[in-house]
Amino acid sequence: MKTIFISLLSLLLLPACGGSAARSKRTAQTAPAAAQEQPKTYTYRIVAAYPHSTEAYTQGLYYDNGLLWEGTGQYGESRVQTVDLTTGKTDVLARLPRSEFGEGIARVGDELFQLTWQSNTAHVYSLKDGKLQKIRDHRYPGEGWGLTTDGTKLYMSDGTANIHTVDPATFRREKRVTVTFKGVPVNYLNELEWIGGKLWANVYTTDQIAIIDPATGVVEGIVDLTGLLPEAEAAPETDVLNGIAYDAAADRIFVTGKNWPKLFEIEIIEK
Repeated sequence: MKTIFISLLSLLLLPACGGSAARSKRTAQTAPAAAQEQPKTYTYRIVAAYPHSTEAYTQGLYYDNGLLWEGTGQYGESRVQTVDLTTGKTDVLARLPRSEFGEGIARVGDELFQLTWQSNTAHVYSLKDGKLQKIRDHRYPGEGWGLTTDGTKLYMSDGTANIHTVDPATFRREKRVTVTFKGVPVNYLNELEWIGGKLWANVYTTDQIAIIDPATGVVEGIVDLTGLLPEAEAAPETDVLNGIAYDAAADRIFVTGKNWPKLFEIEIIEK
C-alpha cells in the first residue's frame, strides 16, 4: 500500500465509503461558504504500536475501561468485538447478518449502537457484564458511516459533508451541520471520535483526520498521518486509514486502519 498525502480540497475527486475506493459516484458539493480562519495543521509522534487483526475491516473504534471496542465491516464479516490492547486478541460479542455491512459504533450509558452502511438500520445492544444483547433497531434515511458520542447525544456521519446530532433514545435527528474546510464542504467523513469537545473524523481514502467544531462544522485542524503504517508492513488486503479511539482518563489517542496489522498510540504535534 502506498501512503499518499491528499489535500482536503482535493476530496471533490474522491469516491465514497464502504468497501473499496470505487464504490460510489456521488457528486461532491463545491459551493464555497463564508471565509474561515486558517485551520491548524499537525503531524504526529508514535508513542506505541500494538498488534491489530488483519481480518478486522475497521469501521468503528472506541476505548472503554481498559478495552478497545471495534465494529467491523464487509458482508458476512461484520461484527462487534473487544480487542486486548497488548495482545491484539479479539472477543466477538455480536455478528451482523450476511446481508448487512457494519459501520460505526458508539456507547451511551449501558447501550451500544451500531450503524449499517446501506441497510438503513441502527442496531442497539444492552451492555451488561461485558456481554451484548440486541434490544431494538432504529431505521434512518441514507447511509450510515461513522458514529460517536459526547456522552449524551450521538453524532453520525453519512458519507457526505454532513454530521447529524441524534437522540439515542429515539434515533431522531435533532441537528445537522455541514463540515467545511476553508469554506468548502468536506465530503467522505467516516469514523468519528469525540476528543476534548471536538469531533475528530477520518476522511475516507486519505491519511488525514479533521478536527471539527461540532457547533459550526468548521474544520479547526488537520492531522496528517502520512507514513503511519510503513509500506513494508502493508499487504495486498491492507486498506485505508480508519479508526480513532480516545482514552480520556490517560489522554491517549489510538488510530488504525482497515485490515491493518498494527494499531498506534500517537501524540499530535502542531506544525
